[in-house]
Amino acid sequence: MFSKVFGKPKQETNPLATLEKLNETLEMLEKKEKVLLRKAAAEIERAKEFTRAKNKRAAIQCLKRKRLYEQQVEQLGNFQLRIHDQMIMLEGSKATTETVAALRTGAAAMKAMQKATNIDDVDKTMDEINEQTENMKQIQEALSAPIGSAADFDEDELEAELEELEGSELEEQLLQPATTVLAPPLSAPEGKIRPPVRPAPRKNTAEEDELAALQAEMAL
Repeated sequence: MFSKVFGKPKQETNPLATLEKLNETLEMLEKKEKVLLRKAAAEIERAKEFTRAKNKRAAIQCLKRKRLYEQQVEQLGNFQLRIHDQMIMLEGSKATTETVAALRTGAAAMKAMQKATNIDDVDKTMDEINEQTENMKQIQEALSAPIGSAADFDEDELEAELEELEGSELEEQLLQPATTVLAPPLSAPEGKIRPPVRPAPRKNTAEEDELAALQAEMAL
């Protein structure tokens, strides 16, 4: 009863189904148009036959039916134009609807992403990354530094140790006895061989002479 009063509830229209239905209707109208055109052509042929038979009244009736068929063909042509126009608008609306739906989906996804990640979290993450990077640089510098480098020693202590070494070296040189410096041997001229130089006999002292005489007496 409610359906009789208020009518049938509206059903949701599917654009694809609607386009398919319009396309089927368009094909049906085209088929009817072809049938009507054939009928109109047949009426013309019949009118020609009645004209040759001198049956003017019958020929005029054929032409009237031909006019009716042509009117129906014209009407079907207008229907086809309306369906084409509706199909074009529906396809455009479908593209617009899909575009809006895609934009709405993108906006919702972007909103969800922004809600999941706020600016405070981004700043905190960047601070942690910078801190970790700085720590890693310090670790790398510590590992790459040479062991026992000059920067680990006190320059003043090294200077004092060097002065102490220089002082001890000087004391050792002063305590050493003086050594006679022998003159280098003279080189003989080429082609001449000089005999070795014998040292001159050393004169005995008086004590040495007395000792020698005593040894001689004891030998006798």
